[in-house]
Amino acid sequence: MSVPTLTAMVVGSMVGAGVFSLPARFGVATGILGSLIAWAIAGAGMLMLAFVFQNLAIRKPDLDSGVFIYAKAGFGDYVGFNSAIGFWASAIAGNTFYWVFITATLGAFFPAFGDGDTVLAVALGTVGVWLFHTLIARGIRDAAVINRIVTVFKILPILVFIVVLFIAFDAGVFADNWIATGYGDLGGLDEQIRNTMLITTFVFLGIEGASVYSRYAKRREDVGRATVLGFLSVLAIFSLVTLSSYAVMTQPDIAATRQPSMIGVFESVVGEWGSWFISAGVIISVLGAYLAWTLMAAEVMYMPARNEDFPAFLGRENENGTPITALVVSSLAVQALLAATLVLSDALNFMLDLCASLALIPYFLAAAYGLKLGITGEAYEDVDRRTRRKEAIFAGIATAYTLFLFEAAGLQFLLLATVLLAPATLLYVKARSERGRRLFSPTELVLCAVIVAAGITGVVGLWTGFIAI
Repeated sequence: MSVPTLTAMVVGSMVGAGVFSLPARFGVATGILGSLIAWAIAGAGMLMLAFVFQNLAIRKPDLDSGVFIYAKAGFGDYVGFNSAIGFWASAIAGNTFYWVFITATLGAFFPAFGDGDTVLAVALGTVGVWLFHTLIARGIRDAAVINRIVTVFKILPILVFIVVLFIAFDAGVFADNWIATGYGDLGGLDEQIRNTMLITTFVFLGIEGASVYSRYAKRREDVGRATVLGFLSVLAIFSLVTLSSYAVMTQPDIAATRQPSMIGVFESVVGEWGSWFISAGVIISVLGAYLAWTLMAAEVMYMPARNEDFPAFLGRENENGTPITALVVSSLAVQALLAATLVLSDALNFMLDLCASLALIPYFLAAAYGLKLGITGEAYEDVDRRTRRKEAIFAGIATAYTLFLFEAAGLQFLLLATVLLAPATLLYVKARSERGRRLFSPTELVLCAVIVAAGITGVVGLWTGFIAI
């Protein structure tokens, strides 16, 4: 893969459903000032994380299996396993969210689809899951090229949205939305910013897109370059979508807009055709993101199996070189979660929260590994001290930022993640048993006990209503 293709993987992974939800998600939480500060914090934090992935690609070129391998190299096999399974499960939840989001969008025109949680919606999602499965099974490189093409087409309606809204700029509305205090109690500025952090976490998922496919890169340094280029492009798009919305509608009206909220905002400016135009963009964008995330889900299950961290059967390929068993398991998992939407009270938000909470774990571990390298000097033997210090600072900021996201998310999100991590440990036990390895070191045994205990607590929390879904 070239730099443009790898960059498209990053952009395609991040620009999915989230961008079309941004106006209302920010509108319910803050005004313009709060959104500017929130994007500055999120942008700086995620840029540091992008730099970590860039630096790790250079300092550890032999680690070419994606984000999980960094956790394994830095903190042991069991931690690496949990990073891999967490990232995979995050991708599965995100992919399910995409199908629910598509059918919820169709629900605005065809009531039988409801909010994406009806039998018809699940049936359409099921057809889509297996159509994409067939496409990817034909060859992972072909699917990546298609993703590059789709990325171009799905960016166009978003750019049209931004340009049209700034042409329709209303200075009075924009001024009233600056802090939005005249529209009700949104809380203090710090509370407003905190309430937007989970939004920015979800929309930036996929920043590691190029890292996951590092083994396909023409040149190793292209991985880091594509990660930073993709991130900066997406940050500009996300922040402009948010700010342009505040230029044409009052904060309460934005907050009350039906999701995907970009549709309602655009329609208020250009008329009815705007809803069809943005809806088409939603479907193209989400399908493109689904393709990218399905590729990543299969890859992140396949590579640990090849590295003997997952059971061997997950490392099988078909005649096209596609990790077919991992792809089948991933498609079946999305299918199972789609079926679960029929009984969930709020399928969209459940899948979104599950996706975001699981992704924080591998992000934190990758940043912590970058910090560990900078402190110990490993892989910096022939590098000047200033470069080592700079990269250690970047990794330290990224680590602190991901820890802040854990705190902003709250305990319930961690417990929700362990509900999946705890039973997944059985896969780790099987993989170790197949190779005749010791199951756990003393430290890993303690960590396993903590995860299982937290998982049981999470199940109890779900049952009692302590964890709201």
